[in-house]
Amino acid sequence: MPRIGVVLAGGLSSRMGRDKALLPWRGRPLIEHQIAVLQAAGVDSVQVSGARPDYHGIADPIAQLGPVGGIAGIAAACGNAQLLIIPVDMPRLQPALLQRLLAAGASARSAYFIDHVLPMTLRLDAACRDVLAKLQAIDHPRDRSLRALQARVGATVIALDEEEETQLIDCNTEQTWQEACE
Repeated sequence: MPRIGVVLAGGLSSRMGRDKALLPWRGRPLIEHQIAVLQAAGVDSVQVSGARPDYHGIADPIAQLGPVGGIAGIAAACGNAQLLIIPVDMPRLQPALLQRLLAAGASARSAYFIDHVLPMTLRLDAACRDVLAKLQAIDHPRDRSLRALQARVGATVIALDEEEETQLIDCNTEQTWQEACE
């Protein structure tokens, strides 16, 4: 089964007040850094979720559905695969941590780290596509969340050590972005 890296980059960045994908990180846009991290983790290819023509992004089939909508767009464009899904706004992620997640997720329907919904793996197959379709039809955002997806497909939870935990800071606000840059 091919391993496809997915960068979730279709959000509105409303809490940040500017496009998170284009924030400068170590000399390049954050989205390019995240693509490189996925490649270094050993995926076979990388897809960008969101209307990002410069990165061959895949627009959500239904707007404003959040990460589940983004994953559904990727699912519509890809065959069966093991997805390694990361947010665009987690700049401290390291390939070794993602490799550990890939290894743990190889025999699971989905896997994620304890207390963190992302990054995650997801086995994209007919059963997963069915769950995604059902979730997209739900009106309430909390009921179509990534946690709901993980619960419905059956996810494996992986422990973290203290150093690994520091890699999972997500930068939704200017304050968290400044903390990540320190």
